[in-house]
Amino acid sequence: MVTTSGQRLVLAAVFAACFVMLAPNATRAQSSIGFSGGASIDPTQVYAGVFWRSPNIGGRFHLRPGIDGGFGDDLRLGTVNIDLITAFPLGQSGWSLIQGGGPTISIVKYTGIYEGAPREVHAGGSYLFGFQHDNGFFTEFRVGGGSYVPQLKMGVGWAIEIK
Repeated sequence: MVTTSGQRLVLAAVFAACFVMLAPNATRAQSSIGFSGGASIDPTQVYAGVFWRSPNIGGRFHLRPGIDGGFGDDLRLGTVNIDLITAFPLGQSGWSLIQGGGPTISIVKYTGIYEGAPREVHAGGSYLFGFQHDNGFFTEFRVGGGSYVPQLKMGVGWAIEIK
């Protein structure tokens, strides 16, 4: 069950996301769709996911909502992230350091001996950091906090620019 403070956090994140999506963007700015996969610790799972990265918002900031599905540890875990990220180029190498974070909503379905239990919805937050290349390849680490939010996710993926 989502606590009252968790509901307020989710509501604030949804309003911020709507505001950013409706705000005018530069015509030359591009968005992207990314696909990722990896493993998480606590709960121990493998996951796959997809995200959309907005065009630049006031410089090098981007909104990056995404959804992941995790399997393992007698759970099926769906996580919805609404991240605000930024990238810092690392010289002329084509690589950038990415970091950011935001609220996370977790939808939990038990498997195994607790399979008959109802689904649960929890709220928390996460911080991500990693590296991305101009060609679209990226690797990231996500540190989470909250009930049923994975404590550490390690993943790789590919992002495709939308022109």
